[in-house]
Amino acid sequence: MKKLVLPVGLVCALLASVFARAADVPATTPPAATAPSDPAPSTPVPPAGGPGAPRAGAAGRGGRGGALTAATNHIEVPAKGAIWTPSPNQNTIGKYPFGPDSTVQPGVPHGTFVKSTHTSSIVYPGVMRRMWIYVPAQYDPKVPACLMVVQDGVMQYAGREADRTLGITPEYRVPTVIDNLTARGELPVIISVFLDSGSTTLGATGRPAKQNRSIEYDTVSDQYYQFLSKEILPDVEKKYNLRKDPAGRAIIGISSGAICAFNVAWNHADQFGKVLSDVGSFTNIKGGNVYPSLVAAADKKPIKVFMSDGTNDNRNPGSPDRDWYLQNKALYENLRDKGYEVRYVLGENIHGSDFGGPIFPDSLRWLWSDQAPKVTPSK
Repeated sequence: MKKLVLPVGLVCALLASVFARAADVPATTPPAATAPSDPAPSTPVPPAGGPGAPRAGAAGRGGRGGALTAATNHIEVPAKGAIWTPSPNQNTIGKYPFGPDSTVQPGVPHGTFVKSTHTSSIVYPGVMRRMWIYVPAQYDPKVPACLMVVQDGVMQYAGREADRTLGITPEYRVPTVIDNLTARGELPVIISVFLDSGSTTLGATGRPAKQNRSIEYDTVSDQYYQFLSKEILPDVEKKYNLRKDPAGRAIIGISSGAICAFNVAWNHADQFGKVLSDVGSFTNIKGGNVYPSLVAAADKKPIKVFMSDGTNDNRNPGSPDRDWYLQNKALYENLRDKGYEVRYVLGENIHGSDFGGPIFPDSLRWLWSDQAPKVTPSK
C-alpha cells in the first residue's frame, strides 16, 4: 500500500476544517470520531489482541525508545465523540505541522510582556519561579479583560522562538497565537499569566530547576489553588482590570501542568470556568488517577473542558492507572456522559506537545468561543 504524504498547507486547512465543522455541536451530542482527511479511517481497525494492543514489536510505552514507526504505533478505536486526527505523514507518525495562526504575521500588533521572579512566602515558602504576564495590544484598562493562567508557562508556552539560555521552547507559541486571533476578533482580550513550576534554586537567567514541580502539579489537593489565590492573582488584579466571573477565566497546562489546571478548575469552578489539558497526567503519580471516577460520581460542575491527547501517550495497558492514553480517554468519557461541554481531540502523538502545540490556535478558539467579540477589532 502506498503511503500518502499531505502538504503542510493542506494539513492545516484540513485540521481547521475539522474544528469548524464541530464548532456548534453541543456537549451532550458530541460529534462522531472523524478524520480530517480520507486516507486514514475515522475508526482504525484494532490489531490482533484487541484495542490498545501495540502492533508487533511495539514498545509498551509508545515511542519512548525513539521515533514512532508502523511497528511501534498503537492503534486504537477512538472514544465516541472524539475528534480523531491521524498523522498527516505516515513517515513521521505523531508529528503535526504548525499553521499560519502560530506564525508571526505582518501587520498584526504584538502585545507586551511584564517579566518578574516570584518567591513564595505563604504556601511554598522560599520556592521561586519566573512569572511573565502577557498584555495584548488590544487591552483597554477601562474594560475588564479575561484571564488565562498557564502552568509550565514561561518554559513551554511563552516563547515565540527557542532560547536555550532561558530554557524556553516555543511549543505552543502563545503570544503569537493570541496576537493573531485577537486581532481578528476570534478571541476576547486575554491577560495571560505564565508561571514556571517552582524551584528551590534558579540560575542567573531564571531557568527553573523544577524541584517543586511534582509537589505543586501532581498532588491532588487544594494547595496550588491557595498559592494562586493568595500569592499570585491578588497582585495581578491590582495591576490589571480583570473579569471576576468564571466564564472569563481559564487555566491550562501540559502533562502534570494539565492535571494541575484541571484540579484547580474542578475544585474552584466559581473561579475558573475553563480548563485546557494537553496530554494530561491523570495517572497514579500522586493519586491523579482518581479523577475519572470522581467525575463519574460527582454532580456536574459548570466548567468547559478542552482535552488533547495521543494514542501513543505513555502507554502501559497492563497497568491502566499508569497509562496516560487510557486515563485521558476514561476522563473524557465520564465528562461526556455527565453532559459537560467537553472537546477531546486525539492524535497519534507520544507524550509531549507534538500535537497539542500545532492545534493550540483551534484549542483556544473553541475554549473561548462563548466569549469572542461579535465585531472584529480594528487594531
